[in-house]
Amino acid sequence: MKITWFGHACFRIDTSASAILIDPFLTGNAVFEKSGIPLSKVTEGVTHVALTHGHEDHVGNTISVCKATGATLIAVYELAMYLASQGVETVDPGNTGGKIPHDDFDLTFVPAWHSSSVIVDGRPLYLGNPCGIVIAPKDGKTVYHMGDTDIFADMGLINELYRPQIGIVPIGDRFTMGAKTASLACKRFFNFETVVPCHYGTFPIVDQTPDQFVTEMGENRVLVPELGVPFEA
Repeated sequence: MKITWFGHACFRIDTSASAILIDPFLTGNAVFEKSGIPLSKVTEGVTHVALTHGHEDHVGNTISVCKATGATLIAVYELAMYLASQGVETVDPGNTGGKIPHDDFDLTFVPAWHSSSVIVDGRPLYLGNPCGIVIAPKDGKTVYHMGDTDIFADMGLINELYRPQIGIVPIGDRFTMGAKTASLACKRFFNFETVVPCHYGTFPIVDQTPDQFVTEMGENRVLVPELGVPFEA
C-alpha cells in the first residue's frame, strides 16, 4: 500500500486494486499549485473519492475528478446527495459507524468535532456531520484520516474498535487541533506506528510548518511526507 500527500488534507491511498483520493482540494491549494505537480498525476487511475466533510477546502475538485475518472464518491448521505445533484454520477453514501465495503478495502466514517457546509447564495447549506475516515485494506495497514477535528475522548473508542496503525492528523490550529493538542490526542488515545501531520501551511491563518508538532511528539514516530512523493505503509 502506498500513501501520497498532495497538500492540506488531500491524500491518495493506493491499495492492490484501488486508488482512493481523500479530500481532493487541489485547484486553489497554493501548496499544491506551487509544486508544479500535474493534476493528471494525482487523478490518474483514481477509483474512489472519499470526503471527510463539505467545506470547500476538502471537497475541492471532487466533481471534476469523479466526472473525469468515473470514480465512486464515498461521503456521508447529505454531502453525497448534494454532490450527486451537482453532477457526480456514482455515489456510495454512508454515515458514522457503518462499514462501507469495496473490493479490497472497507471504509468507515467515525465522528469528528467540526462543521460541514457549503455557502449557497451567501448562506451556509448543511451537508451532514463532519467525519473522520477509517480505511481498512484487505492487504495493508488500517489508516485513520481524522478529517478536521478537535480532540475528543471517544477517540479512545475509535482506537479500540479499529486499531489504526497509521494516523493522518490535522495540526494547523484555529480550525483544527494545534500541535500540542494533536500530540496529546495521538499519545493518549492511539498506538500509531506512523503519524502523518496535515492541514498546515495552506493559508497564512494556520500554522505554516509541522515543526512544533514533531517536537511535541518527541520520540513517537512522525513521518512528515514530501509533497507528491509516495511512501510505503
